[in-house]
Amino acid sequence: MEPPLPVALLLLPLLLVPLAVLARRRRGRRTPPLSLLVVAGSGGHTTEILRLLSCLSESYSPRHYIFADSDKMSEAKIRSFEQKRTEIFPSSQFTLDRIPRSREVRQSWTSSVITTLYSILYSLPLTYKLKPDLILCNGPGTCVPVCISALLLGILGIKRAIIVYVESICRVETLSLSGKILYYFSDYFIVQWPDLKEKYPKSIYLGRIV
Repeated sequence: MEPPLPVALLLLPLLLVPLAVLARRRRGRRTPPLSLLVVAGSGGHTTEILRLLSCLSESYSPRHYIFADSDKMSEAKIRSFEQKRTEIFPSSQFTLDRIPRSREVRQSWTSSVITTLYSILYSLPLTYKLKPDLILCNGPGTCVPVCISALLLGILGIKRAIIVYVESICRVETLSLSGKILYYFSDYFIVQWPDLKEKYPKSIYLGRIV
């Protein structure tokens, strides 16, 4: 297993994306902060995404967290993370929102279509309200309806959000279901194993980053 890459390389895609956004938004001398929407998932997904966020500067503010309504652990982890972050950045801002889970474990594919559509309908007004500049996700099923909602807002000309997808470290040879879907819609698709880069040429391989 490869050692983690230096922070500079880890953040390269995330640092390049905001530059393009901020260049379009620049007014006067002061550059506005970048609104970040983070999709958290139960278990290891939230742990991995918070490790990535720990490397980001205070320019990524506010941070809007979205997670499934049946996820009982993510909120506690996020609040603990943000509490520690305020010790470094006192003006740090964040919000928490829940949406219906698009698919439960072992749920049938037929019923998953219905629950996913419901989750998209629920996510659309929330995404419209938050209007993020950048969406960061790493594989929980919740990220699919959120990203689709953001894509719809972009198609309608309301707000274009840049989607950065980081596939989970546990995905060595195959993508997660969320990854297989968002591979075609994300602006930056990051994988942590070379086998995935070979199978999915659009992806960006950075080695192990979490």
